[in-house]
Amino acid sequence: MADTYEKLIEDSIEIAAPTDKVWALVSDVPRMAKWSPQVVKSTVKGGEVKLGAKFSNLNKQGFKRWPTNGKVVRFTPPADGAGEFAFRIAENRTVWSFQLEPTATGTRLTERRETPDGVSKLSSVLTKVALGGQTKFTEELRAGIRQTLERIKAEAEA
Repeated sequence: MADTYEKLIEDSIEIAAPTDKVWALVSDVPRMAKWSPQVVKSTVKGGEVKLGAKFSNLNKQGFKRWPTNGKVVRFTPPADGAGEFAFRIAENRTVWSFQLEPTATGTRLTERRETPDGVSKLSSVLTKVALGGQTKFTEELRAGIRQTLERIKAEAEA
């Protein structure tokens, strides 16, 4: 298998909680470190999470740490329906999103990592030499998305 990035990685989970409660969790960028196994800390510039808001992350893989910078590119709170929260990471050009859909028993939450503009050359090189290669890193991202969804579910249903 070639060591190339996947254009789309996604997973979904059913949560027995209303969309507004789930929205309050996924749109709270500073709390992402609580759920994502790759995020150590996130800080929103200006403090308010909204469309266009910028933030910085400190990410991890084992003992390795690296900073990234994000910008909220979609911010649609669920008003009696679906909602979406998405941000773009400047360094690698990926877009991470959470889509919320109301269900009969609560919310279906989908987390995605998309690469609509490809991945930056720098990111590709660093993933290959420092993070174990695209295949390994993608497996870790996929497992991390699942873990993030499960942790958000546990918090929302508590």
